[in-house]
Amino acid sequence: MSTVTGSIIDLLERKRTSDVSNTAETGYTEWQRGVAGVLAKARRVDPSELPANPETLLGAATYDGITISPLYSSRDDLPESTLPGEFPFVRGRDAGRDVNRGWLVSGRFGGTDAAQTNASILDGLENGVGAIWLTVGTSGVAAAAIPAALDGVLLDLAPLTLDAGTDVVAAADELFSILDARPADSPDVTINLGAAALTSRFSGKADLDLAGTVELAGRAVQRAETVRAITVDGTAFHNAGASDSEELGAAVAAGLEYLRALTGAGVAITAALRQIEFRFAATDDQFQTIAKFRAARTVWARVAQVCGASEFGGAPQHAVTSEAMLAQRDPWVNMLRTTLAAFGAGVGGADYVTVLPFDASLPADAVEASPAFKARMARNTQLLLLEESHLGRVLDPGAGSWYIENLTAAIAEKAWEFFQKIEADGGYVAALEAGSIADAIAATKAQRDSDVAHRRKSITGVNEFPNLAEKPLNTVGSNDVARYGAAFEALRDRSDAYLAAKGVRPRVLIAALGPVAEHNVRTTFASNLLASGGIETVVDDSDATVAILCGTDARYTSEGEAKVTELRAAGITTVLAAGPEKAFTGETRPDHYFTARIDAVAALSQLLETLGA
Repeated sequence: MSTVTGSIIDLLERKRTSDVSNTAETGYTEWQRGVAGVLAKARRVDPSELPANPETLLGAATYDGITISPLYSSRDDLPESTLPGEFPFVRGRDAGRDVNRGWLVSGRFGGTDAAQTNASILDGLENGVGAIWLTVGTSGVAAAAIPAALDGVLLDLAPLTLDAGTDVVAAADELFSILDARPADSPDVTINLGAAALTSRFSGKADLDLAGTVELAGRAVQRAETVRAITVDGTAFHNAGASDSEELGAAVAAGLEYLRALTGAGVAITAALRQIEFRFAATDDQFQTIAKFRAARTVWARVAQVCGASEFGGAPQHAVTSEAMLAQRDPWVNMLRTTLAAFGAGVGGADYVTVLPFDASLPADAVEASPAFKARMARNTQLLLLEESHLGRVLDPGAGSWYIENLTAAIAEKAWEFFQKIEADGGYVAALEAGSIADAIAATKAQRDSDVAHRRKSITGVNEFPNLAEKPLNTVGSNDVARYGAAFEALRDRSDAYLAAKGVRPRVLIAALGPVAEHNVRTTFASNLLASGGIETVVDDSDATVAILCGTDARYTSEGEAKVTELRAAGITTVLAAGPEKAFTGETRPDHYFTARIDAVAALSQLLETLGA
């Protein structure tokens, strides 16, 4: 009887699964027909002229060459991943992470005054910081002052990461002395010394060399505490313009180079793997960031597997909100960007998350806000996500999402391909010296810059919805990070210089054709576009020498030639048009045409020159 009952249940389950599958397939087919109907209407073609899978026309490509589908369904289902803490660690490296705590809020502390730094650290720890990132050396406390900077800090409760550059050995000596003198529960102490020889070599940052790093790691291995000597800093590639897969692939290649050096010096592979942590950038593309951190663990786990130590492939991840995405203009919007970035990193399984201050892309005195306020906002961004939104309560909440799982797999595959290219070039150091890593990243940066210049990629407050009324900012001394909005912000700097010299912004006269209902769309478009270059639009200016026509194509055809003639007779030397050239049929035409497809940076730069800026 039990066999018969089991067979019946099995048959019913198969029928239920088949019915669900058939229903889903029918629904997908109906959706495809709906997509075809909308696209055919928009493109003014017959549906039969569209591809068999019309939804492919709605896909969006990432800088990794991955196509993001407009809809994911059970058709995109992938095999279920292993649990957190198990190879390949896609769902997290630590199955026992405290869900009441979530990821660790990492605060960055610097400054040359050890007493002041100590006060900042203690204040941060009392107000939600769970991990310390301490700058040592030229822009931070002296190595010898580390004991003073860490006075009263319980290192068994707050993991410590150093950014010490060439002072890392001296800093390690001080830390080891502190640990030797403290009756602490050693296994609970976690310290990341932060030596980043290989990635610093790419970015040009002064750091300990590889031989010194290997020697330092050899000392760290002997410690009873959890001490990691090496940080593979993927942000070095990200800040140069790398795509996500390029950042991951190059970082993994650097990590493998460290493993070769360590094992070559006699360190066991299991101990070598425990000497490495990764640092990656988190951006405001939340789903891309979630998938990126999951993919990073997958790729590194594969390296550990090939090395014969799969169970040691779960390296810690330190997420830092992207400097490249931060804008210098309307910098308060950066608070929203970093919130999304922290969300993505936390949901993606990062162990530590550092939110940079909203003005990190500007000199310290550019924004009228105290350092304490900036640090508090950066800290509270994460605390809001953890303690009010409870994002840390679930390990890998993105698991099972068709979109996230497919995006994770796609990024991992592309990262592995880039890693293999580096290996084919002879490994990380050889590829670095040959320039192949830099060349690939430069190509991605050029593509992104083009998208920003053509406004295919929007940056709020910079190339879209700029605020011309904001106070001019001091941008002198900004770092060399390849920020997304840098080209537009350089135009705004030219406008600020013009304002300082003339008392007004560069101006263009709006010449509207027809009633408001007709010209409003293009008037708004023109004002927004010109403002992104620091150019003010006015409706009445007797001294104007440049004007832009705003109207419908039909108005341009019937009245455009006469209006251009009228403007030139009134002293306008340059006539622009918001719209396509084909709308003007007469012999007298505007000088330039501004449409949504133009290279706005080039066009606005030329216009500023025309206006004397």
